Amino acid sequence: MPESATGQIVECPNCGARNRLSQTGSAGKAPVCGKCHQPLPTGSSKPVTVTDSNFSSIVSGSQVPVLLDLWAAWCGPCRMIAPVVEQIAAELSGRAIVGKLDVDANPQTAAKFRVQSIPTLLILKNGQEVDRLIGAQPKSAILQRLQRFI
Repeated sequence: MPESATGQIVECPNCGARNRLSQTGSAGKAPVCGKCHQPLPTGSSKPVTVTDSNFSSIVSGSQVPVLLDLWAAWCGPCRMIAPVVEQIAAELSGRAIVGKLDVDANPQTAAKFRVQSIPTLLILKNGQEVDRLIGAQPKSAILQRLQRFI
């Protein structure tokens, strides 16, 4: 994302409008596009927390592909790929949404996608599953599968 003298220029993944984000930001407010009022990517290295209650607003409403990591705190392989998921979130900011869904706390969404083992990485486009990776995968494999939908 380019930098300007007074802030960062971010392209809206929804409508393509270019928006200037101030370096100080608004306290506690997420940036939105000035044209279409959809949330803007902030370049954060942290994936979005997805829950049963916010799934449709984050995933189904997304104009960009979503990589959804279905995980649990007790799962060793889930903890192993967590840093990779965070790296992908930072690298693809604005081109894809990276989310994490705790299957123990959000059983409805896990059941909807018939998740039987974790970690499971779902690639969703327009709210529909288009690809699935099961088990701990290397970053290159995840990016290769995701790039087809970006």
